[in-house]
Amino acid sequence: MTSLAHQLKRLALPQNDSNLLSRRVVASVLFDPKDAASMDRSTFYALGCTGLEELMGIDPAFSEFQETLFSQASLTLERSVQTKEVNKKLDKSISLFLTRLSPYFLLKPALKCIEWLVHRFHIHLFNQDSLIACVLPYHETKVFVRVIQLLKIEDPTHKWHWLHGLQKPGVPLARGTLLTHCYKDLGFMDFICSLVTDSVKVRHSGWLRVIFSFYASTIVSALDSVEKITNSIIAKLLPFVQLGLKSNLLDYVAATYMIVCQMAVKVVMEAQLVDSLTVQLCKCLRRTPQLSREGLSCIIILLQNQKEGVVGPKAFGYLCAIPTLVSTLQSIATCLSVKIYIHRLLLEEYVSCSSELPSDRISALNQKIQSTVRQFESRYPCALDVALENHAKNVSSDHEKSVLHQFISLTMSCGKYQILPDSDTSLMLSLNHPLPSVRNMAVDYLKEILTSEHNGFDEAFLKDALLERIKDDVPEIVLSALKALNINNEFYTLRRKLSFIWFVFRRCSVLKEAVQVLDDPHITEGNPDLKAQISWELLPFLVLTNAAPKCVELQMASCVAESALLSQHPLTHGWAKVLKDVLVKTSPSDVLGVVNQMLTTTLIKNLANMDHATKRSTVSVKLPVQAKGMVHLKIKMTHPHIILTLYAFVSLNVYFLTRLCFSDEPWWNPEKMDANTCCYLHLMFRLFDVVISGASQGPLAPCFRSLMQPLLQVHLNEPITLFKFLSLLWGYNSNLGDQLDCRVSAILQTQALYVGKALLCSQPVKTLNLLASGSSPVVPSLLMCLCSGVCEVRRAAIALLHSLSGVVSSPYYPLVENLLKSSEEIIADPSYLSQALSKVYEEGLILKDKKKKLASIEQLLQCVQLPCCPAYTCKTLLRALQDVHGEPILAVLLPAVERLLEQCAPDSCTFLPDEAYLLQLLLSKFSEASAPLLVKDPRCLEVFIRALGTSAKPYPTMPSFQIIALEQITKPFFTALGDEKIQQKILSVLFDLLVGNKNPACAQTINSVFKVIAVDAELVANELMPVDKQKVTATVQQTRRSKMQTRKTQESSGVVPEENVVSWPRVTLILELLQHKKKLRRAQCLVPALFNLLSRCQEPASAEQENLEYTKQLILSCLLNVCQKLSPDGGPISKDVLEEDKFNVELVVQCVRISDMPQTHHNALLLLGALAGIFPEKVLHNIMPIFTFMGSNIMRLDDTYSFQVINKTVQAVIPALIKANEGGSGQSEGHMETVVSHIVHVFVDALPHVPEHRRLPILSQLMNTLGPSRFLWVLMLLLFKQHATQTSVSATGAEKEAVVERDQEFWISVCCEFEIKEQLTSMIRILQYLMTLPQDREEGKNCPLHAVKKEETVSDVIFNVEAHSGKDLRHFKFLSVSFMAQLLGSDRFVGKVGPNRKYLAGSSAEEVLRYIHAVARCVEDNADKSTAKFWRALLSKSYDILDKVNALLPMDSFIMVMRGLMGNQLASVRRKAMELLNNKLQQRMQWITVLLELIGVLLKIVGRSHGQDTAQEEEELAINRQTALYSLKLLCRNFGSAHQEAFVPVLKKAVELVANKDEEKNVMGSALLCVAEVTSTLKALAIPQLHSLMPAVLDTLKERKDLLNNEIYLLSAVTALQRISETLPHFISPYLEDTISQVRITKRLTSCPQLSVRLSSLSTTLATKVPPRVLIPTITKCYYTMNRLGPLMIILKEHITRMEKDQLNNNQSELTSFFLSALDFRAQHCQGDLKKTGEIEGYVIDCLLVMVMKLSEVTFRPLFFKLFDWSKMDGASKNRLLTYYRLADSIANKLKGLFVLFAGQLVKPISELLHQLNISHTDDDDDDNVAKSSLLLQHVLDCLHKIFLYDTQRFLSKERADALLGPLVDQLENMLGGDEIYKTHITKHLVPCMAQFAVAMGDDSQWKVLNYQILLKTRHSSPKVRFSALVMLLELACKLRENYMVLLPETIPFLAELMEDECEEVEQQVQKVIHEMETILGEPLQSYF
Repeated sequence: MTSLAHQLKRLALPQNDSNLLSRRVVASVLFDPKDAASMDRSTFYALGCTGLEELMGIDPAFSEFQETLFSQASLTLERSVQTKEVNKKLDKSISLFLTRLSPYFLLKPALKCIEWLVHRFHIHLFNQDSLIACVLPYHETKVFVRVIQLLKIEDPTHKWHWLHGLQKPGVPLARGTLLTHCYKDLGFMDFICSLVTDSVKVRHSGWLRVIFSFYASTIVSALDSVEKITNSIIAKLLPFVQLGLKSNLLDYVAATYMIVCQMAVKVVMEAQLVDSLTVQLCKCLRRTPQLSREGLSCIIILLQNQKEGVVGPKAFGYLCAIPTLVSTLQSIATCLSVKIYIHRLLLEEYVSCSSELPSDRISALNQKIQSTVRQFESRYPCALDVALENHAKNVSSDHEKSVLHQFISLTMSCGKYQILPDSDTSLMLSLNHPLPSVRNMAVDYLKEILTSEHNGFDEAFLKDALLERIKDDVPEIVLSALKALNINNEFYTLRRKLSFIWFVFRRCSVLKEAVQVLDDPHITEGNPDLKAQISWELLPFLVLTNAAPKCVELQMASCVAESALLSQHPLTHGWAKVLKDVLVKTSPSDVLGVVNQMLTTTLIKNLANMDHATKRSTVSVKLPVQAKGMVHLKIKMTHPHIILTLYAFVSLNVYFLTRLCFSDEPWWNPEKMDANTCCYLHLMFRLFDVVISGASQGPLAPCFRSLMQPLLQVHLNEPITLFKFLSLLWGYNSNLGDQLDCRVSAILQTQALYVGKALLCSQPVKTLNLLASGSSPVVPSLLMCLCSGVCEVRRAAIALLHSLSGVVSSPYYPLVENLLKSSEEIIADPSYLSQALSKVYEEGLILKDKKKKLASIEQLLQCVQLPCCPAYTCKTLLRALQDVHGEPILAVLLPAVERLLEQCAPDSCTFLPDEAYLLQLLLSKFSEASAPLLVKDPRCLEVFIRALGTSAKPYPTMPSFQIIALEQITKPFFTALGDEKIQQKILSVLFDLLVGNKNPACAQTINSVFKVIAVDAELVANELMPVDKQKVTATVQQTRRSKMQTRKTQESSGVVPEENVVSWPRVTLILELLQHKKKLRRAQCLVPALFNLLSRCQEPASAEQENLEYTKQLILSCLLNVCQKLSPDGGPISKDVLEEDKFNVELVVQCVRISDMPQTHHNALLLLGALAGIFPEKVLHNIMPIFTFMGSNIMRLDDTYSFQVINKTVQAVIPALIKANEGGSGQSEGHMETVVSHIVHVFVDALPHVPEHRRLPILSQLMNTLGPSRFLWVLMLLLFKQHATQTSVSATGAEKEAVVERDQEFWISVCCEFEIKEQLTSMIRILQYLMTLPQDREEGKNCPLHAVKKEETVSDVIFNVEAHSGKDLRHFKFLSVSFMAQLLGSDRFVGKVGPNRKYLAGSSAEEVLRYIHAVARCVEDNADKSTAKFWRALLSKSYDILDKVNALLPMDSFIMVMRGLMGNQLASVRRKAMELLNNKLQQRMQWITVLLELIGVLLKIVGRSHGQDTAQEEEELAINRQTALYSLKLLCRNFGSAHQEAFVPVLKKAVELVANKDEEKNVMGSALLCVAEVTSTLKALAIPQLHSLMPAVLDTLKERKDLLNNEIYLLSAVTALQRISETLPHFISPYLEDTISQVRITKRLTSCPQLSVRLSSLSTTLATKVPPRVLIPTITKCYYTMNRLGPLMIILKEHITRMEKDQLNNNQSELTSFFLSALDFRAQHCQGDLKKTGEIEGYVIDCLLVMVMKLSEVTFRPLFFKLFDWSKMDGASKNRLLTYYRLADSIANKLKGLFVLFAGQLVKPISELLHQLNISHTDDDDDDNVAKSSLLLQHVLDCLHKIFLYDTQRFLSKERADALLGPLVDQLENMLGGDEIYKTHITKHLVPCMAQFAVAMGDDSQWKVLNYQILLKTRHSSPKVRFSALVMLLELACKLRENYMVLLPETIPFLAELMEDECEEVEQQVQKVIHEMETILGEPLQSYF
């Protein structure tokens, strides 16, 4: 586009857009542009008003537009013709409306309103900014793209051109693109920000959330995306940030906070800006307290990311005025650091203010902010400490220190910062001072604080300070801290205080003081438990480990013994006194042993004196704990006395523990023991653990081993009791309930196993038999150990089993023997036990000794089912037996299952964890192997059903028992039941559970169970029948009979009997299960039951009671599933499988008709589709009602499911019907085709009501189902008929064209869905059908093909001629043919044809030809009728089809078609064939030479006689002959070079036509063009025809009259001549002269540009192709016979240009002679006409110059002098001089500096000639001579000018200069030719020549002479001469420049004289000369005058 076009486009107004006046395409948001064009304005207005009313219901503020934009007056308002003021007001109203509309844009009413504004006010052209502002927040939606597609933004300079890329693809705007454009185009960023401000002005914030969200997310994300935020971006955003902070809209403020935060994070701003922003944020916080948290967070982020110290006092003042500041900061501190406030605001601003305020105001300030400071401190003490520390580093002056201490005094913990007078530092620093004395002094100060009220001190600080000092390394400081700790007992919690004391005890440095603290009665007062705890904690310190005098250990033991706590304790009573006596009486060496021995004695004595309850509490709880602790603490001690002491502690437990008596139960079951027994066993476990741990290793081992025996003798003296205890210990770690409150570690378990092994080895055989008996827990407990995850436990258990392996009488013997064989595997893998037990059980079932092995397994199971056996034991054993299944197993375990299920009663469901897991494992035994037991044992079935009904769920982590039982019903389990009654029972229970259960997990489990089991359909059918029906009715007749009886009963009684009532909820649930049921045997058994239910559903009584639509859908779906199961391929079913009468198709059709639910319709149609394949005859009877219903209902629905229903119905029903009728009689097949055509008709009739995007898929699916090769033509013809009879009738005017175009596009899309072969077949069928139709409706009455028949045919269905008018018939035909032409030319069709071109052969082209013949006959028949125009148009369209087919035809088919057409009797058909051929040939593709066969046919057409034809026929034949010649020309162009011989006859024929002078000129013109093409192709083969051809062609050019009347004819002749000359240049010499003559003449005649080009080409051909020996003599000859030499010279000029040097040398003399003759043209031929003479002479000179430029200096010099002599010959006229000097001027211009070499001879003649031409010296009044003299003078001066200009050889010597100076200067006086010519001579010729003359002289002496001679001319009498002299002086000065300074002194007097000249022009020129000289010379000249 040019720049001017851009400017015009920018200046163009939207109202000048031509599209505003066009109705073909209308911009629309809701509709397709073409559809919108068909709607009137009132429709859009109604749509807009509806939308406005709906918006007013949402927001009444829209009512103000009801009288403006949506008023009745707007209907007639056309803004393009309104004034500027009106449009401005309208724009304002539209902008306001769109701003208010933006929050509701995605609502349908908003789009309706926009649709009206687009249609009426063209807002997409006039209000683009407002429209985009409205929709931009929704840029990621498709509606946004739809709006953008309306805009005209193609211009790259357009503001919104960056959105242009979205228009074509229609994709939403990517967020990344939006953000990038936002930060790159600040104008767009301003647009987004202004969008918010504009919206705020007109809308409440509640509706603007989407605007604010868009604003915040876009600006924040853009700031985040930009690499660097520039000052420009900040400057752009700041005004809007300020507006946002000043706003009262919370959302706007919040969005602004986000933007400020992003700016703060992204860029470091200037201090002043940060301060200003902080002040505004603080102000905003006061104004919007609802956003205080967000605002404070924003300030924190701002300050954290900017430089420190940039916020001034103003912000601090505003911030302190916020009442909720501290509480808000507390909530923020959970996720964000706020210490920045304390550091940057609070402390610094306080210091700043304190330095400026007077003391009284400082006090007031302190009082005001103290609470705030303390609140900060309580929440952020660490932050305050850091702030104070950082500030203290920068304190230098005393005043600053004073201010800092004042601030510290405001805090609660100001005390820790107080300066201690003795240390000159703060309390905190003193407490951590490196000098112990300072630390001690600080602790003393703390004691004083504790005695006072400790105001200003933080309690946490005091506590932490004392604790730190208690940890001090200096004992004195620790002692002082302990004293401080003892001052205020209430200050510390007891736990905290004790933690301090235990730390002191570990330090062992200040023991006495620590004990004193513990002895304080205030500590334990009122808390006996704490007192006991401290006593027991002190007890280990009584043991003496070092007896050295004054050692710490001895002091510790003494202090602890003397403490009140232990001296008063009953266990250690009197020990302090005993210890003193021992220390006094015993020597130091024996103290250690004696002390510990006496300690043991004292403890035993005190324990013996205790009462029973105290003794039991002491022994059972405390002593074992202390003993075990001492074992672990002192185990490395080797002193025997210490060992003895520890042994004594354990002995106390052994001997003083009272033994309990146990029952005779074989198992000790902690789950059922009382608390006393559990406590005893707990203590036994603890004692056993202590003893066995002590006995295992270390120096105490012998002692503890010796202790083992009394432990066993006292408490476990009998072997059975002992091993019951050990069995309990072996398996207790599996107990989840832990009733003994004692965890058994794997180490203890292993130790106990090895103890058991040791003990077992010493037992007698009798005892071993008892221990290995079935009632003994030993073997089961050992099996539990084999399940342990610890390898060593399993190893120990295996070792123990080895000890029992010899007990043959044991029932466990086979089991133990087998397990011991796999001992290594069991030890290696804990899960191997399950495999081993399973293997034992399987072997027991197979082998001979199976009874023993099975007995051992059953004995193990007997243990499990025993009530006395612990649940955890049973659980572990069952896990080991998890792979053991079978009827005997389940039979044994059944009592246990019953017992546990009884515990699941709703009122008493108490389960231990192990019991719950046990029941889960027991229920898992209902497996495939044990399933037959349910059939054999009714009790077993009852238990299982009870389990199915047990919904108890004792623990959340495990599923309910009901779900566990349900999960046992697997496919193998259900199949293994075998008995259908039992299966029926279980199914019934499942369905009942499903109905009554509200637990979704249970329902899901039942669903899963039913899905996997293989069920017989009869069982399900029994469940679906009414209560009284247990068997399925055999037939539909029986069902009907039963129903009739039921109805009679109802009518007679009036009450529906209960046994006939269908439980619809239960039925519905069963049907839902059946939906996904795959494993269903004998599915056909369901059919009667389902049809029975379907019948019951449609009964009025059932319909009234419940809404059964969903049930109907389920029934239909189940029937469909049954059909699919019975016939997966959709084919017929054998009668043995299912009888046809069991399917009630009428009932299904009735469902479709009665129901109002689309889903019911869908299911019924899908079922009918399936039935069509199974029972086609039955469905065929109801086929049309089905499809009629689909067309009127389902096809109008726009959902995917409906579409699938249609597809499936079509796929199922129609193929079945077609298949059923295949192979039958022709009559039945015809009936089927008629039925299918009716079905297609239904689809076509419904098509206008089908959603547009569904139409193509529906028809495509329909045709794919029917078979497109068979029925696509029917569909297309029905679509044509619908358009011709319905669609086009409803359209009016210009809409028809748009409708036709739209429908044709759709039809093409339909066709192109199928293969090319099928499309062509359909086209052939359409053509065949069209040929069967009559020419018009009246003819159809007498046509036998259209006689009334008994049966309807496919033709009648497609287009019944009797039912439509003749106009409809013609429209139908034309539409059909037009569509075929459109289809053949469509891109999609052509694209498919590429690889399938073979299908176009044969019948397709033949059928088109046949139809063309038929239509051509109709054209002839109806030539005189009113329908003639229609038939001609139809024929044209038919030709168009043929043209399109021709373009796609393969070559062999194409030739066949062309032969047929060219032999047609009709001239128009023949012509059309040749045109098709020409089109084909012009494509220049790869051709085969078969086309050469057409040459003969074409020659016949060319040579056909037409003398007897009429004028019209003759004209048509002439056109055909021209077309044939053109075809021959194209054939020759394509194939001539390879097949020259074939075109010799063509040339002969063409020559005959050209030679025939009577031939019609147009034909002759075509023949000439053919001659041109053929000659250029044949080359030498054309020579024999040249003698006839050239004269004929030249004769045609001589016929002037014909040439002038027919330019095409002339062009053809010249073309032929040019091509012949180009092809055969060496053979045209006899005709060369005539040819050149004709070129000359023709050039004179023509004005046609094409002809000029051809003539130029011919001239070039002659000049370049003809050799010089031929051309030059011919040109010489032509020169003397031609008047126009221009064309001749052009040919010669080009010829010389192309000549080689040798050729030129050989012909130079001949050329020289020719040029001497030619140059004499002025003298000989043209007298008077100087212009014409100059033109011709110019041609000659140009031609000569070409030759000159090719000559060397040696050859040019004689030529030049010869020319000079020629001009000076005696008797030569002035004409020769004129020609010569013109030639010399031209040569000088060409040769430039080289010409100077030859110019020396010209000086004297020129000097003389100048003198002669000066009329001031001679008089010549002859006008002709004057004109010639003027020309001669011009050429002489120009020649001299070029000599001077190109002189580089000092050509102008003094002599030559003197010879030329005078004549040249005298030319100033030469008035030759008058004033105008004089002026031209001077300015254009003389002045430039003289100036260059001066330059060429190059001598200042000569310059003075020249200058003086010119100055003399200034005193000439003629003012013109004086004026010219001044002009020459000025030019001389310009050329010489600073060299002219030498000439200036003599020049000034002359100029001075001229300044007073009488001629005003001369005077003005003098002033100009002086001014210009000043400029040139650079000096002022005015001072010289």
